[in-house]
Amino acid sequence: RIMRAVYNKAVRQKLVEQTHPFYDVYTGIDYTRKRAVSESVISHLYKLELTEGTPLALARDIFIFSYCTRGMAFVDISYLKKKNIQNGIICYARRKTGQLLSIRIEPCIQKIIDKYSSLSSAYVFPILTSTEAKRAYVEYHAAINNHNRLLRQLSKMLPECCKLTSYTARHSWATAARNHNVPISTISAG
Repeated sequence: RIMRAVYNKAVRQKLVEQTHPFYDVYTGIDYTRKRAVSESVISHLYKLELTEGTPLALARDIFIFSYCTRGMAFVDISYLKKKNIQNGIICYARRKTGQLLSIRIEPCIQKIIDKYSSLSSAYVFPILTSTEAKRAYVEYHAAINNHNRLLRQLSKMLPECCKLTSYTARHSWATAARNHNVPISTISAG
Protein backbone atom coordinates (compact mmCIF):
# COMPACT_ATOMS: atom_id res chain seq x y z
CA ARG A 1 0.00 0.00 0.00
CA ILE A 2 2.87 2.34 0.79
CA MET A 3 4.57 1.55 -2.50
CA ARG A 4 1.30 2.22 -4.37
CA ALA A 5 0.88 5.56 -2.57
CA VAL A 6 4.47 6.60 -3.36
CA TYR A 7 4.06 5.52 -6.99
CA ASN A 8 0.79 7.45 -7.37
CA LYS A 9 2.41 10.54 -5.83
CA ALA A 10 5.28 10.25 -8.32
CA VAL A 11 2.73 10.01 -11.18
CA ARG A 12 0.94 13.15 -9.92
CA GLN A 13 4.27 14.97 -9.78
CA LYS A 14 5.02 13.73 -13.33
CA LEU A 15 8.18 11.94 -12.20
CA VAL A 16 7.01 8.68 -13.82
CA GLU A 17 4.44 7.72 -16.42
CA GLN A 18 1.32 5.87 -15.21
CA THR A 19 1.59 2.20 -16.24
CA HIS A 20 -0.80 0.79 -13.59
CA PRO A 21 1.68 -1.65 -12.01
CA PHE A 22 -0.74 -2.31 -9.12
CA TYR A 23 -3.73 -3.14 -11.33
CA ASP A 24 -3.78 -6.87 -10.43
CA VAL A 25 -2.46 -6.44 -6.88
CA TYR A 26 -4.89 -6.33 -3.98
CA THR A 27 -3.69 -3.68 -1.55
CA GLY A 28 -6.90 -3.24 0.45
CA ILE A 29 -7.62 -4.35 3.98
CA ASP A 30 -8.98 -7.86 4.48
CA TYR A 31 -11.42 -8.73 7.22
CA THR A 32 -9.56 -10.64 9.94
CA ARG A 33 -11.43 -13.73 11.03
CA LYS A 34 -12.20 -13.81 14.73
CA ARG A 35 -9.78 -16.26 16.34
CA ALA A 36 -11.31 -16.36 19.81
CA VAL A 37 -14.08 -18.67 20.98
CA SER A 38 -16.53 -17.96 23.77
CA GLU A 39 -16.14 -19.10 27.34
CA SER A 40 -19.07 -21.46 26.80
CA VAL A 41 -17.10 -23.22 24.02
CA ILE A 42 -14.10 -23.51 26.36
CA SER A 43 -16.37 -24.96 29.05
CA HIS A 44 -17.91 -27.44 26.63
CA LEU A 45 -14.48 -28.50 25.40
CA TYR A 46 -13.31 -28.97 28.99
CA LYS A 47 -16.31 -31.21 29.72
CA LEU A 48 -16.03 -33.33 26.55
CA GLU A 49 -15.90 -36.99 27.44
CA LEU A 50 -12.80 -38.32 25.75
CA THR A 51 -10.92 -41.52 26.42
CA GLU A 52 -7.94 -40.66 28.61
CA GLY A 53 -4.56 -41.38 27.06
CA THR A 54 -5.73 -40.76 23.50
CA PRO A 55 -4.28 -38.11 21.19
CA LEU A 56 -7.63 -36.23 21.23
CA ALA A 57 -7.61 -36.08 25.03
CA LEU A 58 -4.03 -34.77 24.99
CA ALA A 59 -4.93 -32.12 22.38
CA ARG A 60 -7.89 -31.02 24.51
CA ASP A 61 -5.74 -30.92 27.66
CA ILE A 62 -3.04 -28.87 25.97
CA PHE A 63 -5.64 -26.43 24.62
CA ILE A 64 -7.25 -26.02 28.07
CA PHE A 65 -3.79 -25.74 29.68
CA SER A 66 -2.91 -22.96 27.23
CA TYR A 67 -6.15 -21.13 27.98
CA CYS A 68 -5.64 -21.45 31.75
CA THR A 69 -2.03 -20.25 31.54
CA ARG A 70 -2.85 -16.89 29.93
CA GLY A 71 -2.68 -18.34 26.44
CA MET A 72 0.74 -20.00 26.73
CA ALA A 73 1.93 -20.69 23.18
CA PHE A 74 2.11 -24.27 21.94
CA VAL A 75 5.87 -23.95 21.43
CA ASP A 76 6.30 -22.96 25.08
CA ILE A 77 4.06 -25.80 26.24
CA SER A 78 6.04 -28.24 24.10
CA TYR A 79 9.37 -27.20 25.61
CA LEU A 80 8.01 -26.79 29.17
CA LYS A 81 10.10 -28.91 31.54
CA LYS A 82 9.25 -30.22 34.96
CA LYS A 83 12.07 -28.12 36.40
CA ASN A 84 10.10 -25.01 35.26
CA ILE A 85 7.51 -25.84 37.92
CA GLN A 86 8.45 -25.00 41.50
CA ASN A 87 6.51 -23.95 44.59
CA GLY A 88 3.20 -23.68 42.77
CA ILE A 89 4.62 -21.43 40.04
CA ILE A 90 5.45 -22.08 36.38
CA CYS A 91 8.52 -20.03 35.40
CA TYR A 92 9.67 -20.15 31.81
CA ALA A 93 11.30 -18.05 29.11
CA ARG A 94 9.06 -17.31 26.15
CA ARG A 95 10.75 -18.98 23.19
CA LYS A 96 9.70 -16.24 20.76
CA THR A 97 10.96 -13.28 22.80
CA GLY A 98 13.08 -14.70 25.63
CA GLN A 99 10.86 -12.82 28.10
CA LEU A 100 10.68 -14.49 31.52
CA LEU A 101 7.12 -15.27 32.57
CA SER A 102 5.65 -16.65 35.79
CA ILE A 103 2.21 -18.17 36.22
CA ARG A 104 0.65 -19.25 39.48
CA ILE A 105 -0.66 -22.79 39.21
CA GLU A 106 -4.42 -22.79 39.71
CA PRO A 107 -6.34 -26.04 40.39
CA CYS A 108 -7.41 -26.39 36.72
CA ILE A 109 -3.74 -26.18 35.67
CA GLN A 110 -2.56 -28.57 38.38
CA LYS A 111 -5.17 -31.15 37.36
CA ILE A 112 -3.78 -31.22 33.82
CA ILE A 113 -0.14 -31.30 34.98
CA ASP A 114 -0.96 -34.22 37.30
CA LYS A 115 -2.35 -36.26 34.39
CA TYR A 116 1.07 -36.31 32.77
CA SER A 117 3.40 -36.11 35.78
CA SER A 118 4.04 -39.84 35.96
CA LEU A 119 5.89 -39.77 32.68
CA SER A 120 9.64 -40.28 32.93
CA SER A 121 10.38 -37.45 30.50
CA ALA A 122 12.02 -34.17 31.50
CA TYR A 123 9.12 -32.42 29.75
CA VAL A 124 5.73 -31.79 31.34
CA PHE A 125 3.76 -33.01 28.32
CA PRO A 126 4.40 -35.98 26.00
CA ILE A 127 5.05 -33.79 22.96
CA LEU A 128 8.85 -33.85 22.64
CA THR A 129 11.13 -36.76 23.44
CA SER A 130 14.55 -35.34 22.61
CA THR A 131 16.39 -32.73 24.65
CA GLU A 132 18.88 -32.21 21.81
CA ALA A 133 17.98 -28.87 20.20
CA LYS A 134 17.85 -29.80 16.50
CA ARG A 135 15.95 -33.03 17.04
CA ALA A 136 13.52 -31.37 19.47
CA TYR A 137 12.86 -28.65 16.89
CA VAL A 138 11.98 -31.25 14.23
CA GLU A 139 9.71 -33.02 16.74
CA TYR A 140 8.05 -29.71 17.60
CA HIS A 141 7.18 -28.99 13.96
CA ALA A 142 5.58 -32.41 13.54
CA ALA A 143 3.74 -31.95 16.84
CA ILE A 144 2.23 -28.54 16.01
CA ASN A 145 0.85 -29.88 12.73
CA ASN A 146 -0.59 -32.93 14.49
CA HIS A 147 -1.99 -30.78 17.30
CA ASN A 148 -3.84 -28.49 14.87
CA ARG A 149 -5.20 -31.51 12.99
CA LEU A 150 -6.54 -32.92 16.27
CA LEU A 151 -8.03 -29.54 17.19
CA ARG A 152 -9.94 -29.55 13.90
CA GLN A 153 -11.41 -32.91 14.94
CA LEU A 154 -12.31 -31.52 18.37
CA SER A 155 -13.97 -28.51 16.69
CA LYS A 156 -16.42 -30.87 15.00
CA MET A 157 -17.39 -32.31 18.39
CA LEU A 158 -18.48 -28.93 19.75
CA PRO A 159 -22.06 -27.67 19.41
CA GLU A 160 -21.13 -24.18 18.20
CA CYS A 161 -19.55 -23.66 14.83
CA CYS A 162 -15.96 -22.78 15.64
CA LYS A 163 -12.48 -23.50 14.42
CA LEU A 164 -9.95 -24.41 17.09
CA THR A 165 -6.26 -23.90 16.38
CA SER A 166 -3.22 -23.66 18.62
CA TYR A 167 -3.67 -19.86 18.59
CA THR A 168 -7.36 -19.95 19.51
CA ALA A 169 -6.59 -20.56 23.20
CA ARG A 170 -4.37 -17.44 23.31
CA HIS A 171 -6.95 -15.23 21.62
CA SER A 172 -9.79 -16.70 23.69
CA TRP A 173 -7.98 -16.06 26.96
CA ALA A 174 -7.21 -12.47 25.95
CA THR A 175 -10.82 -11.87 24.89
CA ALA A 176 -12.22 -13.41 28.09
CA ALA A 177 -9.78 -11.37 30.18
CA ARG A 178 -10.83 -8.18 28.40
CA ASN A 179 -14.50 -9.07 28.88
CA HIS A 180 -13.84 -9.47 32.62
CA ASN A 181 -12.16 -6.05 32.83
CA VAL A 182 -8.60 -7.35 33.24
CA PRO A 183 -6.25 -4.42 32.57
CA ILE A 184 -4.87 -4.29 29.04
CA SER A 185 -1.34 -4.15 30.47
CA THR A 186 -1.92 -7.53 32.17
CA ILE A 187 -3.35 -9.01 28.97
CA SER A 188 -0.40 -7.67 26.96
CA ALA A 189 2.08 -9.11 29.45
CA GLY A 190 0.40 -12.50 29.06
